[in-house]
Amino acid sequence: MTSTHRPSAAVTAGKAAAAALVVAALAAGCTGSPAPRPSGSSGASSGSASAGVPGAAGGTDTSAGIVGAPAPLADLVTTLYAGHDLGASATPSAAAALKNRRPASGTPQGKAALGSWFGTPIAVVTSGDDVTLAVGSGGGAAWTVVGGWWPSLGVSAPSLGGGPRWVLAIGSDARPGQPLERSRADVLQVIGLDGRGGGGVMGMARDLWVPLSTGGTGKINSAMVFGGPKAQLATVKSVTGLPVEGYVVLGFSGFTALVDGQGGIPIVIPRTVVASSVKDLVIKAGPQTLSGVEALAYARERQTLPDGDFGRSRHQGELILAAAVKAKLAGPIAIPGALTDFGTVGKSNLSAEQILTFAAGLYTLSPLKVGRGVAKGGIGTAAGQSIVVLGREARSLFASFKDGNLS
Repeated sequence: MTSTHRPSAAVTAGKAAAAALVVAALAAGCTGSPAPRPSGSSGASSGSASAGVPGAAGGTDTSAGIVGAPAPLADLVTTLYAGHDLGASATPSAAAALKNRRPASGTPQGKAALGSWFGTPIAVVTSGDDVTLAVGSGGGAAWTVVGGWWPSLGVSAPSLGGGPRWVLAIGSDARPGQPLERSRADVLQVIGLDGRGGGGVMGMARDLWVPLSTGGTGKINSAMVFGGPKAQLATVKSVTGLPVEGYVVLGFSGFTALVDGQGGIPIVIPRTVVASSVKDLVIKAGPQTLSGVEALAYARERQTLPDGDFGRSRHQGELILAAAVKAKLAGPIAIPGALTDFGTVGKSNLSAEQILTFAAGLYTLSPLKVGRGVAKGGIGTAAGQSIVVLGREARSLFASFKDGNLS
């Protein structure tokens, strides 16, 4: 029990304020315990391929020692470890990273986890400390290596799309019957990776008064109402000056389902929070494992916080980092299942290659090299509304995030 009262599912109705967790949540997988690290003689596991999963075409090849891999994927991994030319079966960046690899001796051993990103087959293959990321085509009849890391082959650095990189996590305020992508974006969190083991999480106060990509000036979270998540992304890019490559959008019900599906979010709460949005819910200070409802309430809370909206955005950053820690413990083998689950409840404009390499990048982070911040400003009024005016502190935060790192 992580609080003084665990509410029923009925109290989940409300704003989707905690959806900024989505990037870390989708990487954390759907298990409450860490996935085992594969050994040279690994057996089948819950992360292996199963019937009905996109990418399972061609049957399962166990001769290569890659448990759970369909034959075309197993053949590709065998080619990779043998040191042969991958040709068009690797993206330019992955091919460059693997160019001077040393061939492995013997048959590669490991396991594969399969999934789907909005209909595109995806896979993660682990072999000892090595990780291979692959995207399928033709229903899984062909595969392409898009990234990974291969210390056993003498590859010195991960291939994960370079850096710095940023993704915008959007929490939609869509109520039942309302469109997910045309409601207010009540949560805006920019997740950054510097490509060198560091990163950051930057919250954007929803009341920031800024020029909108759809025209005119308004609260930053209204851009999605007028032009959908692409307009919201364009607005954030313009305001921050950061070349954010894409977005993920999630609503409150999808968020709670993802968090509960992965067994909750372990976190250390700095100070006790009495939730104003959920009756009789008190989230006590100290180590907790928050359920979906509790995490949602923690990320929504602002009325009882001394710094209001800024404190709420800070809570969201805390949750993202806590979920990222759990993701690292679960291991990259959990990524395909989590991405598949996200695709049933969320939306994104990121390609399978982009999301797979970005999610895998979370596993390369050092906790000492990841920071967080909130874009703050002065309180004012405009058009009869209470607003937040961008100031020097926020602009300094944007500038410091240009390397993808806030530590």
